[in-house]
Amino acid sequence: MAVCETCGNDYDMAFEVHAQGAVHTFDCFQCAIEAMAPICEHCGTKVIGHGVQSGEHWYCCAHCAREKGNKGIVDRVMAGTST
Repeated sequence: MAVCETCGNDYDMAFEVHAQGAVHTFDCFQCAIEAMAPICEHCGTKVIGHGVQSGEHWYCCAHCAREKGNKGIVDRVMAGTST
C-alpha cells in the first residue's frame, strides 16, 4: 500500500505521477489535481484543462489572461483564419 501525499490515505490502489523529475503518490485524481494543477493567476481556479500560459504565468482561459494585461490571447481562432 502507498500513502497519498495530499490526504494521507494509505490505499492499495494508489498511483504514481512522474513529473519534472519527481515522483508523486496519490489515491485519486482529485488529490493529484489538488496537489499538481496550476492555479489561474487571475481568478484562482485550478487549471485542469489545457489552460493558457503566457511566459511563466498560467490562466484558466484567454479572458483571465487578458484581464491580467496579456494581449492577443484568444480561446479559439475563427474558421478560415490562418496563423
